[in-house]
Amino acid sequence: MPHILIVEDETIIRSALRRLLERNQYQVSEAGSVQEAQERFSIPTFDLIVSDLRLPGAPGTELIKLGQGTPVLIMTSYASLRSAVDSMKMGAVDYIAKPFDHDEMLQAVARILRDRQSAPAAGEVVTGKTANGNGKSAVDNSNGEIGIIGSCPPMQDLYGKIRKVAPTDSNVLIQGESGTGKELVARALHNLSKRAKAPMISVNCAAIPESLIESELFGHEKGAFTGASAGRAGLVEAADGGTLFLDEIGELPLEAQARLLRVLQEGEIRRVGSVQSQKVDVRLIAATHRDLKSLAKIGQFREDLYYRLHVIALKLPALRERGADVNEIANAFLARQSARINRTDLKFAADAEQAIRHYSWPGNVRELENAVERAVILSESPEISADLLGIDIELGDLEDDEFIGLPAQPAGSASNSSHEPTEDLSLEDYFQHFVLEHQDHMTETELARKLGVSRKCLWERRQRLGIPRRKTGVASES
Repeated sequence: MPHILIVEDETIIRSALRRLLERNQYQVSEAGSVQEAQERFSIPTFDLIVSDLRLPGAPGTELIKLGQGTPVLIMTSYASLRSAVDSMKMGAVDYIAKPFDHDEMLQAVARILRDRQSAPAAGEVVTGKTANGNGKSAVDNSNGEIGIIGSCPPMQDLYGKIRKVAPTDSNVLIQGESGTGKELVARALHNLSKRAKAPMISVNCAAIPESLIESELFGHEKGAFTGASAGRAGLVEAADGGTLFLDEIGELPLEAQARLLRVLQEGEIRRVGSVQSQKVDVRLIAATHRDLKSLAKIGQFREDLYYRLHVIALKLPALRERGADVNEIANAFLARQSARINRTDLKFAADAEQAIRHYSWPGNVRELENAVERAVILSESPEISADLLGIDIELGDLEDDEFIGLPAQPAGSASNSSHEPTEDLSLEDYFQHFVLEHQDHMTETELARKLGVSRKCLWERRQRLGIPRRKTGVASES
């Protein structure tokens, strides 16, 4: 069992991190400062050190030297990203920005231990799923090294592309809705590349103020702007030899886009306030939920940068497009959340399983995780009901076998057995046939009522299925 040392002066954070790691099969010791760690432990004997950067007395980076080769994971805040860069230069194996979620921390810990031991680490969590006792991912071995749960056709196609693209140095653009796991894809590309031993620097372009983004990315010289009392390396420079992941790149200001284009074209950067350029070797992976091509057409994104980024495009499907994967991911989250509160009896009731499967999940995996966490906390019985998930699911979001008592046709209309729901007719087929059959003589309100859904749900399904609303021949509605 890997032994991890936590050095953090805030008791609440230290205790929470200890519980998280212990529940995922790690042995943990803790200290509130570098001095306390020295006095209580033999630091080089640990498998990993997780330390805050800012500590009373000596900074967390002192543990790099004291560890004598033990990997040190530095925790810092977005406001201190430049200090994190300095930590990497001093020998920290990686950094993690506060606030971080549990998956992010567990993935970082597992990755570092795996790299150190050249074997999968016990307790590794991938999208909420804990590794089994032999250290292999609990998901299908075919995509275990990628670290993402799911086996639906779109994801299998994505895994194949990741394996082909990862060994190259080509730029990659990951597209997908917010919360779908774009950073997991970026991490897989890095881990399967020849740059895996070098750092992967992750930057959320939407999280850094526009006035600071150029300095954060490209560094600055002393006196370059008010408050620049010393020169600083940027995050691009910190990623030299490794991978730079720019999340939400559509939020990058045009001036910073021009500098980034120079990095891609010339392989060099120039710090803010400097006249000298320096060479860098980085592989760029970008991600966005926006349509960059459309933004380029209206001048909000550089067209030349778009084509530089769009060498390889990977599309991450929304959770609602992944079929049974959603239930597999939900059960993984349930297992993890149950372990946190020391309950082993929790399971989803049948209505909860159906709700999870058929809800549209506009917030994707992130929303699913929050829903499961909330349900686990509020559950007073072993079975978690659909109500506890706190999601707004319409009758129309359920499948054929759940249309109990729903009329296939309005009373008095002509019989047409081809439009009645059968075991071979999916909900989407039934919905489409029913609407097309009756929309000429029924109002939207009547259609919705007969289908057992709200008018809003009816409108949304029309949009998704491409069924335009017909107004001719239908009485006006108030």
